Amino acid sequence: MLLRTTDPFRDFDRITQQLLGTTNRPAAMPMDAWRQGEEFVIEMDLPGVSRESIDLDVERNVLTVRAERVARNGDWERLASERPTGMFSRQLVLGDNLDLDRIEATYDDGVLRLVVPVAEKAKPRKIEIGSSSSDRETTAIES
Repeated sequence: MLLRTTDPFRDFDRITQQLLGTTNRPAAMPMDAWRQGEEFVIEMDLPGVSRESIDLDVERNVLTVRAERVARNGDWERLASERPTGMFSRQLVLGDNLDLDRIEATYDDGVLRLVVPVAEKAKPRKIEIGSSSSDRETTAIES
């Protein structure tokens, strides 16, 4: 059996942590990001969120992720409520060196995974060195 005691200060502290987050437990969706070869990978934790409620938008260089965790409804008495419900949103400013037209997104086991390829213009390339004089022959001056 789960016992719940009423402590208004503890409840206020819990609500503040849910709204503002802490360094150990942020209010927004936790995220990891890394570069893997010619791609940037971003993973966000969204446990309990249905795939249909996730919305991804890109405008200019800003990627916006919105998701909703719906509260359970029914004929039952709530004993504890520590998991936040409602709309969650997070914005990421992405650099010009990424190809935002080719973002791939998957959602498995409560983890949203975004793969953003590096733009062709940002990839290293070889530059061929030409001659300023095209096929000119150099001749010596004879006296």
